[in-house]
Amino acid sequence: MSMSTPSSNATSAGRPRDPQLDQAILAATLELLDEAGYQELSLDAVARRAGTSRPAIYRRWPGRVHLGLAAIRSRLEAPLPPDTGCTLCDLDESFRLFLVTYRLIRPDVLSALLAECATTPELRAQYLETLIEPARRAVGHTIDRAVTRGDLRADLDRELFLDMVGALVHYLALFADRHISDAEAANAIETLLRGAAIDYDALVAHSRAMEEAGESNPAHHRSHP
Repeated sequence: MSMSTPSSNATSAGRPRDPQLDQAILAATLELLDEAGYQELSLDAVARRAGTSRPAIYRRWPGRVHLGLAAIRSRLEAPLPPDTGCTLCDLDESFRLFLVTYRLIRPDVLSALLAECATTPELRAQYLETLIEPARRAVGHTIDRAVTRGDLRADLDRELFLDMVGALVHYLALFADRHISDAEAANAIETLLRGAAIDYDALVAHSRAMEEAGESNPAHHRSHP
């Protein structure tokens, strides 16, 4: 079990854990990350803001990096997008659900955490599970359904496609200290889909038809004139 989750560090002895305190600690951590970044995060500051103590935090997480990852993971948990039968609509929704919360995390927090996790296999795996996998899972469901419907090529390299989608989100945050914009995301996704789709123009036409019928989110389609 991942060490970044509170339950992984619970002990069998003593009083039952208080889930409300767990949430208070995670909320305090997110507030401090938003205000000052990861480099300024301290367990003392988290304890004061959450109304608890350092030992209480250590009973839940081994240290600062585990706590930071757990807090970010709690923010990035997003529901899977609906299956509307429209590949562009679903891909837009799956991407949007992730980006809405991802953009709340300061880019310098992401890069500082990566630097601390990069040299330790266990922490690196936790970083990937926390920051990379939510977007891959959301988009992956949409891609699988699109292949089944015959919208995307059956020989599509699924993992490579998802890696490229993940790179769209994370590259600018890690190396340019900013988040990807809606326009950049839409243009990049269009570029990927033009290579993966059996008939991209047909996907656009279907998307527009659903928009006109009031069945889909128009945000994505406005970027495809």
